[in-house]
Amino acid sequence: MNEPIENMMQRYRDAVAAEAQTRLIEASDLIANFTAFAEKKGVTLSSGSFSYIPTIGIIASAPCLATRIIGPIPTERDGLIAMTHLTASHTLKSHLPGYFADGNYMLMAHPYFRRGLYEQANFAPRFIELFWAFNINYVAKYIAIDENRLRVNVDSSAYFEEDTWYGAPFREDIEKIPNGIVKLRPPMDLQASYNDFLFAKAYCLDVKWSQQDNIKTFQALELKTQDVQIIISGERYHPARYLHAEFDLTKGNFRHFDGAIQLYTENEYLHRRDSDFNVNIKHFSQIKAHSKKLFKFNGPLSIATWAEFCCHFFTGNPLVFEYFTGSYPEHIVDILIKLRARGALNAEHLGS
Repeated sequence: MNEPIENMMQRYRDAVAAEAQTRLIEASDLIANFTAFAEKKGVTLSSGSFSYIPTIGIIASAPCLATRIIGPIPTERDGLIAMTHLTASHTLKSHLPGYFADGNYMLMAHPYFRRGLYEQANFAPRFIELFWAFNINYVAKYIAIDENRLRVNVDSSAYFEEDTWYGAPFREDIEKIPNGIVKLRPPMDLQASYNDFLFAKAYCLDVKWSQQDNIKTFQALELKTQDVQIIISGERYHPARYLHAEFDLTKGNFRHFDGAIQLYTENEYLHRRDSDFNVNIKHFSQIKAHSKKLFKFNGPLSIATWAEFCCHFFTGNPLVFEYFTGSYPEHIVDILIKLRARGALNAEHLGS
């Protein structure tokens, strides 16, 4: 007799919990040392403050833990921290993008950089990896950090996931791109389960180009399907990845580039998803989503570098590939052809 799926899932959850308990016991000395270290910083932690996450390691959690351990951190008006400030007191490890190492802990990039914006997931490919590796003296980098959690095991362990990303540099002359709105959607005939798998639950990708004098402005917003939600302080929101960039037409490069997560209430989400960037111009009711800035670059960026970061920020979403190249990645096209052929075949059988 086949085992019910509920029983299998419960056994899996029990195994995960047992592994976490074992890892925490094995790390008891490490946890005790960090607890004593935190106490000297005026932070009291209990056994309940620690957890084991397979994709990350041993984690200490407490409200504003990072800033309480490090001390005051100078931030920009948008809440971002200069990478130069963080690297002055922490070490970057090239094989561990997303982490700032200290002798007693590791700072981490904000959890909104993780897959599905889920705190326990690995970092989504490959934005953080690219961000960590990108170093040009005349470009200043800023980033948001995980304010409430620190990784306690300061070692080289990492959780690697195989992932394939298809992207291409945006080669058109930006000066010739017409100002206006672009809206991209997954195929309308695609079942929800296939959309989840092939398009990372994307509902749409909105793009807008505008221009004032010699500065051309780019905006892009990725909205997910309605079931993608996160809870913050007991409130439920629909997260949307947002990019903004300014291109200097006289110099032929981008002068500024930043990204954020916008958080929409249910009504705001339903109002916004089938509209576009001009929604607040078209309607009397204004949408003012909450926003969390995640990164920014100030300084000259090439078109190719900007396009690559765009593609990886909207990780797993073929719509951004379609925008830059005019087509889906080849493997997506092949799957869609097969799915539609199967659907047509089923329709023929139903009609016979």
